[in-house]
Amino acid sequence: MKHFLSIEQLTATEIQNLLDSAAVLKRQRGHHAQPLSGQTWALMFTKSSTRTRVSFEVGIRELGGFPMFLSGNDIQLGRGEPIKDTARVLGRMVHGTIIRTFAQQDVVDFAKYSGIPTINALTDDEHPCQILADLLTIQEKLGSWENKKVAFVGDGFSNMTRSWMWAAKHLGFSLVVASPASCQPPSEFLTELNAPNVVITSDPAIATNGAHVINTDVWLSMGQENQKEKELEFAGFQVNSQLLASAATDHIVLHCLPAYREKEISEEVLEQHAATIFQQAENRLHAQKAILVALAK
Repeated sequence: MKHFLSIEQLTATEIQNLLDSAAVLKRQRGHHAQPLSGQTWALMFTKSSTRTRVSFEVGIRELGGFPMFLSGNDIQLGRGEPIKDTARVLGRMVHGTIIRTFAQQDVVDFAKYSGIPTINALTDDEHPCQILADLLTIQEKLGSWENKKVAFVGDGFSNMTRSWMWAAKHLGFSLVVASPASCQPPSEFLTELNAPNVVITSDPAIATNGAHVINTDVWLSMGQENQKEKELEFAGFQVNSQLLASAATDHIVLHCLPAYREKEISEEVLEQHAATIFQQAENRLHAQKAILVALAK
């Protein structure tokens, strides 16, 4: 694995290998090898972050490397420099780059022109680091995703749901996405996905019925905050105790955070499942360290 750009491009074996590595790194935290010793990794973020930035900076340091944070205001991309030029400069100076931005193509182009390991820390198309952390959490809480039903309630074509759909495609678990009709994936994407184990519905009760994992995210993704009219379409899509009444008895609730209480998730449900949700947040560190180790080889 030369880069980590999307869940779409991974295989089931690669995903499981990363999760196995993450589990070991979590158990051995503070007592494992430092494969990034002497290396500098750039964190190039044009989208703000709490969990992504902190987890990557801590992870790089724990693996022996040096993180260098570069916001959009710190580099010439903010003044119109082409991504391929920035890539060819950084490729000669740092050992790897972690990018959190809007366009997936920017991450793809950076990997192509830089010649150094490149990690997608979030784009509008995918959020692959988060999905690895989520899968690690499922593995820890439920033992496996095999013979489990996963529900996603919210925007049916966000970066999170796209990554979840590709994960279901590769790993074979049942995924039901409940979303307003206007926010569902287009037929072209579903044809490309070609995953009969992924079901799209407009009824959140269908998604959560018998579900072992109920996942949600903000209704308005970063950059959409002014689209208040879109938010109105999500009436009835809140993850609350009523919606969870028909879920599997051993169900868990996931949220990638930040959470807007009483919008996509009720205060009551978030607090009832806080231990799992913040375990999920912690697992960003361990999953991303596994990615860094894989790319450092």
